[in-house]
Amino acid sequence: MLERVQKIMAEAGFGSRRACEALIRAGVVRVNGQPAVLGTKADPDKDEITVRGRAIRQQKKLYLMLNKPKGVLSSTEDELDEGRTTVRDLINLPGHLYPVGRLDKPSEGLMLLTNDGHLAHRLTHPRYEHEKEYLVLVFGQPTAETLAQWERGILLDGQMTAPAKVKVDKTMPGATWLTVILREGKKRQIRRVAAALGHEVRQLIRIRIGPLHLSGVEPGQWRHLTPAELRALQTEVEREE
Repeated sequence: MLERVQKIMAEAGFGSRRACEALIRAGVVRVNGQPAVLGTKADPDKDEITVRGRAIRQQKKLYLMLNKPKGVLSSTEDELDEGRTTVRDLINLPGHLYPVGRLDKPSEGLMLLTNDGHLAHRLTHPRYEHEKEYLVLVFGQPTAETLAQWERGILLDGQMTAPAKVKVDKTMPGATWLTVILREGKKRQIRRVAAALGHEVRQLIRIRIGPLHLSGVEPGQWRHLTPAELRALQTEVEREE
């Protein structure tokens, strides 16, 4: 079946479609020996597609749920080369995997990793605003007005944060468990908003990305998505096409 070359490249692990289009523009992609241009189509089962002389090999699509522990990097490599553990170190499978979204090092919980570049791009691009849900333990006991302000949005980096959903799950001496649901993901957003409102975060756990809920995975462990989970993800992505 004929498909656009950038789609075939993205699905083979060469990055987002935009990144693959940049490679095509750079003139390093060929189809059956001929330079590809934007709009070139090919059959990945019949045509030879090369990037900088290396032939593309279609990978089996992988969709993995990981429960990231505290202290592990959410990237696939340690950019500082300091021997720090990354999420990729926790998955004993070969090949390239994209982490869908980030969690900072002190945070924990649900991460999706895949070699489906198109799906990863659609789930992380700010334009599509997929919901993400967190359990957040903060110092103190936020008042109703503080929570309302958090939900309305506050000024962060010169811009108002988007409306959020925040509710109290449990109060205890000196601390409160909250559920926070966002549709945007500025860097360290929950921690920074909570601190700005006078309630620093003690613990942060992501439990949902779109229709995907963290379940059946202990910290540091991973599993393949079930067929039902994968269908739900694909349905959400297709809804935005």
